[in-house]
Amino acid sequence: MTDINQVIDQMPIEVYERLRSAAELGKWEDGTVLSEVQRESTLQVVMLYQARKLEQTEHFTIAPDGKINELSTAELKKQFRGEPIAEFKVQDL
Repeated sequence: MTDINQVIDQMPIEVYERLRSAAELGKWEDGTVLSEVQRESTLQVVMLYQARKLEQTEHFTIAPDGKINELSTAELKKQFRGEPIAEFKVQDL
């Protein structure tokens, strides 16, 4: 059996993105629903990939040390300050 570390080291970003999407949506691209065991395993692989290969600093992402990045309220406010999420005109409402 292949070591999970070898799998992660050799995994192309496209495979990671498909696995992440499946874990988020609970189904594969073809619409096949993941079993609970498949979803848990897929999520574990996604988290390991994020920790080992992606340098993420966003809120609730996996850091290289395997811990979850948790930003304070002040850090989150600073990150989104001045950037409106959406703008509506009165007639749009």
